[in-house]
Amino acid sequence: MSSSYDGPWTARKVREEFFNYFRSKDHTFVPSSSTVPYDDPTLLFANAGMNQYKSIFLGTVDPNSERGKLKRAFNSQKCIRAGGKHNDLEDVGKDSYHHTFFEMLGNWSFGDYFKKEAIEFSWDLLTNVYGLPKDRLYVTYYAGDPQNGIPTDEEAKQHWLSQGISPDHVIASKGNFWEMGATGPCGPCSEIHFDRIGGRNAAHLVDGDDPNVLEIWNNVFIQFNRDDDGSLKPLPSRHVDTGMGFERLVSVLQNKLSNYDTDVFSPIFTRIQELTGARPYSGKFGNDDVDGIDTAYRVVADHVRTLSFALSDGGVPNNVGRGYVLRRILRRGSRYVRKKLGAPIGSFFSSLMPVVVETMGDAFPELTKKQGDIKEILDEEEESFSRTLDRGEKLFDQYATRTKDLGINELNGADVWRLYDTYGFPVDLTRLMAAELRLGINEKEFEDAQEHSKLASKGSFKKDKADLVKLDVHDLAALEKNDAIPKTDDSFKFQLGNVTATVKGIYYHKEFISSSSGIPADANFGVLLDRTSFYAEAGGQEYDTGNIVIDGATDFEVTNVQAYNGYVLHTGSLKYGQLSVGDEVISSYDELRRWPLRSNHTATHILNFCLREVLGDHIDQKGSLVAPTKLRFDFSHKAQISLPELAKIESMSIDWIRKNVKVYGKDLDLKTAHKISGLRAVFGEAYPDPVRVVVLGYDVDEVAKDIENPKWRSTSVEFCGGTHVAKTGDIKDFVITEESGIAKGIRRIVAVTGQEAHEASRVANSLKVRLEQLESTEGREKDTGLKVLSVELGQADISVLLKAELKDRLATLRKSLDKQIKEKENAINKAAVNALVTFFEEKPDSEVYFAILEVDGNAKILQNVVMQGKKLGKTVYVFSVDAEGGKVAHANYVSESARSRGLDARTWASKVSDILGGKAGGKEDGAQGVGVNVAQVEEALKVARVTFSSRYN
Repeated sequence: MSSSYDGPWTARKVREEFFNYFRSKDHTFVPSSSTVPYDDPTLLFANAGMNQYKSIFLGTVDPNSERGKLKRAFNSQKCIRAGGKHNDLEDVGKDSYHHTFFEMLGNWSFGDYFKKEAIEFSWDLLTNVYGLPKDRLYVTYYAGDPQNGIPTDEEAKQHWLSQGISPDHVIASKGNFWEMGATGPCGPCSEIHFDRIGGRNAAHLVDGDDPNVLEIWNNVFIQFNRDDDGSLKPLPSRHVDTGMGFERLVSVLQNKLSNYDTDVFSPIFTRIQELTGARPYSGKFGNDDVDGIDTAYRVVADHVRTLSFALSDGGVPNNVGRGYVLRRILRRGSRYVRKKLGAPIGSFFSSLMPVVVETMGDAFPELTKKQGDIKEILDEEEESFSRTLDRGEKLFDQYATRTKDLGINELNGADVWRLYDTYGFPVDLTRLMAAELRLGINEKEFEDAQEHSKLASKGSFKKDKADLVKLDVHDLAALEKNDAIPKTDDSFKFQLGNVTATVKGIYYHKEFISSSSGIPADANFGVLLDRTSFYAEAGGQEYDTGNIVIDGATDFEVTNVQAYNGYVLHTGSLKYGQLSVGDEVISSYDELRRWPLRSNHTATHILNFCLREVLGDHIDQKGSLVAPTKLRFDFSHKAQISLPELAKIESMSIDWIRKNVKVYGKDLDLKTAHKISGLRAVFGEAYPDPVRVVVLGYDVDEVAKDIENPKWRSTSVEFCGGTHVAKTGDIKDFVITEESGIAKGIRRIVAVTGQEAHEASRVANSLKVRLEQLESTEGREKDTGLKVLSVELGQADISVLLKAELKDRLATLRKSLDKQIKEKENAINKAAVNALVTFFEEKPDSEVYFAILEVDGNAKILQNVVMQGKKLGKTVYVFSVDAEGGKVAHANYVSESARSRGLDARTWASKVSDILGGKAGGKEDGAQGVGVNVAQVEEALKVARVTFSSRYN
C-alpha cells in the first residue's frame, strides 16, 4: 500500500498547480504563518489559514502597511490541530483522514471580489485544471436562519447553478455559517464535496460523515459583523476566505480511498520500514489491523510531520501549554515505535525527520534551515523518554493485570497519575494503552491524585526555601566514623542515563535513621547513596533535580543536591512509598534540566577563553553561575566593554560552537596539570588532587604527554568538575544579553544558549519588525507606539548588541518625530493665534472671540490663543476636541470691560463644564478645563455664547 505514486498528480504538482492558478488570477503569494502563533495568545497552534489575516477581517490593520494594502492572496498554510478546542490527536491513526498536521490551500479576497468570482475560481480549478468529474462534485450553501433573521444564501446558490451544476447537486445546509468568535466578522459559507465512488447520486450522504463523500473545499463569505447583542450588521468591506485540505485533495486526485495511501505519506512509510524492519504498510484499520502495525505507521508518520514543522517554527517541548502538547505527541509516537514497530528509541524521530525535509522543504524552506535544530531537540526529548518508557510499560502491565484480576474495568486513577508523574507518560497515552486492553481510567481518582500532587508541590516549594536539609560539622564527623555509610561515588554524573544504587543513609532532623517510615508525609529529608548520577551544586553550576525510584513502589523527588566532603546528599520528599537503608534504587536525574546546564557550562568556558583573546591576559574569573536558563560570568576588567568588543567576543564564541569540536575531560595530577600552557584556573581556589581538566578540541591524554606545548594556549583549558556537552555544536547558539559593572574593576556578562538564545533572537526580530512598522506610521499612532516599544525594549532579554542597535534607531525615530510634532505644533499654534488676530483686524469693534480649534485638544495652544486675546484686551473662549483621548479642552479670558459687566471666568467655565462634564478652574480673569462629553462641544459653545451675550444685553 505504501508503494510510491507514479501518476500525473504528485503531491508536489497538486500544490504547484494551485499556486500557478491563483498567480494567474492576480493573487499575491503570502508565505504560511508560523504554526506557533506567538502574537495570538488565544491559539495553541495555527489551525486555519485565516489566522494571519485576523487584523484585516477585524478592521484593525494599518492601511499603510503591506498587509493593509493586500487585496488578493493565496498560500498553503501549515496547520496543527492538537490540544485545545481543535484537537485531533487521539483520532490520528484510527482512520484514513485525521491528522495533527495538515496543509490548508487557500485563496483570499479583502474587499475585492466576492461570491461570484470565488465560486467561479473554485469550479474552474477543480474541473478544468485538476480535471475532477463534475458529476461527482456536490456543493452546499447556507439554508438561512429565519428565527434569527438570517436569509438563505440565494446569491451563492445561483452562482453555483450558473456553473452548470445539476440542481440536485446544489444542497442547502443549516450548518454553513462561519463565525470568528462570539462577536465579530462572520458570514455564510459554501462547501464543495467529492464522491470517491461515483456512478450514483450521493446528495443524501453530503455532511453525513461518510468517508467516501468528503468535503474538500470551503468558501467563506465574510459579509456580517455580529454585535454584542447578537444582531448582525452588514460589513462595509466584504471578504472571501477559502480553505482546501491539501491531503484530501491529493487523495482524490490520486484516486486513493485514504490520505495515507498517497505520496504525501508513502516516502515516510518507506523510511519507517527501513529504520524499523517492520512489515510493509498495508492500509488496514480497526479490527483488521490485528497487530496494530498499520496504525503505528500512520501515527508515527503524522507525528513526525507535526514535530518537524512545530520545532522549525520555534516550538519547544516542555511541561506547559503548546510545549506540553508537543511533548505528548513525541512520547505518543515514541511508544508506537517501541511497542508496535519494535524499534529502539532515543534518536528515531530525528532519523525519520530528513524525509519530511526532502519532500516538503522546497515548499517550506524553514524546514531545511532549521534541520539541525530540529534534530537536537528531538534527540534530547526522545532520549529522555527512552529512559523511563520500558520501566513505565512494565508498571502499566502490572496495574492492568491487577485491575483485571480484581474484575474491574478501570485503572486506578492514582496509578495513572503515578505513570505521568514518575515516568512521564501523558495521561492520553495511558488512556490509549488502557483502551488497547479494553480498560478505562477512573478519572475522579486521577484528578484527586493530580490535585494532591499540586498541593504537595506548593508545600514542598516553601519547605525547600525555608528548610533545606544540610549536614553540619558534627554530622560529617559522625559519617567519617561510620563505615556503613561510605563516601559517594559520583563519577556517573559525567555519563548519560540512570544508575542503579543502594541507599546507605537517611538523614532527618539531625539524625541518621534506617527507614523513612517515621517521617511525616511530604516532609523534606536527605538520602545518601553508595553511588549517584546526580550532580551536586559546585563550581557555579546548579544542582540536578530528579527522582530516586523503586519501580512500582517508591518515588523520592530530589529537589536539591549538595556535596559535603565527598558525601552527596539528595534532598527532597516522598511522593509515595518508603525508603530503607539497603534498598536498591534507580538514581534518575532530570535529563531535560541537565541538557541546558551542560550547554551553559561549556559556553562559560568558551566565553572565558574569548574574553582573554579579545580583552587580554589580565582577565581573571571572579564568579560564575551556570543555570538551565542562562550563564553569568564575573571577571576582572577596569573599563566597560565596548559594543565592538562585545560583538567580537560573541562572534568568536559562536565560531567555537560552529567548529563543533569535541569536549574532553579527565583527571590529572594537580601539580602536573598546573603547568599546562594556557590553563585557566580561579585564583585562590582550592582544587582537589587529582583535578579534572576540561579541554576543547584536544584529548586530555594528548595534552598530558606534552604539558607545556604553547599550542594549548589556542584553546580553552580549565580545571572543572562540572558537566559538559560532548561537542561544542550541541550548544546550538550563543547570545550575550547583558554586560555591566558589579564592583570596581569587576564586570559581569550574562548570556543564553540553545533554545533560550533562539527565543532571544525571535523576540529581538519581532521588536525590530514592530520598529520598522512604526517607521511608516504618523502622528499620535507613532508617538504611542514608540513609547510602548521603548518600555518593552528596555525590559526585553535580547542581545545587548541588537538592543543597542534598536535603541539607536528608536532614538532617531523619536527625535525625528519630536521635531515633526514641534514643527506641526508651531505651525498650528501660529495659525490659531493668527486666526484670532485676523478676526479682530476684520472686526475691531467685536468684544469677544469664540472658536472650536482643530488642535487635538492641545491645552498649550489654547492658552497661547487666550494670551493673544489678553494682549488685545479682548474676551476669548476656545475649545478643542481630542477625539482619540475622548476629551475636550477649553479655556477662556475675560477682558476688563467684560469683568466690569459682571462676567467671571470661573463661573463661565463652570457653565460650560455643566455641558462637557469634567472639571474647570482658574481665576476671575481666566479659567480652563477638560471635559469628557466630546459630542456636546457645539452645545457647550452655544452656552458660552449665551452666557457672554446675557452680560451685554
